[in-house]
Amino acid sequence: MKYYHTTTLKDLSFEEAIEKVTNALKEEGFGVLTEIDVQATLKKKLDEDFRPYRILGACNPPFAHKALLAEDKIGAMLPCNVIVQQRDNEIEVSAVDPVASMQAVENDKLEGIAKEIRDKLRSAIENL
Repeated sequence: MKYYHTTTLKDLSFEEAIEKVTNALKEEGFGVLTEIDVQATLKKKLDEDFRPYRILGACNPPFAHKALLAEDKIGAMLPCNVIVQQRDNEIEVSAVDPVASMQAVENDKLEGIAKEIRDKLRSAIENL
């Protein structure tokens, strides 16, 4: 089982892609709680050059609340990460598959929640 859903975008700058992804997530009820600029971090901490690469920590509050009620330690696996990275002349966007990641948690109550979140993330990715 793949642990992510992915698509590629063309004819956009990296920053335009970030904005487009953020808006697509918003349409599905997600907000971006965190944004990690991997390129800048690797340059600052290791003096290494790396392609533009951001990790967006996406959260859908109603579903996060349901998950937390079902499993109090699930916060260790939240938020849902979406990556945006420059690949040659296109931008690749990938989102975690919560069903795959939730398999590590032995709690049947999470299965339905994970499937709904997977569908919403997949929809956001496909609608780019």
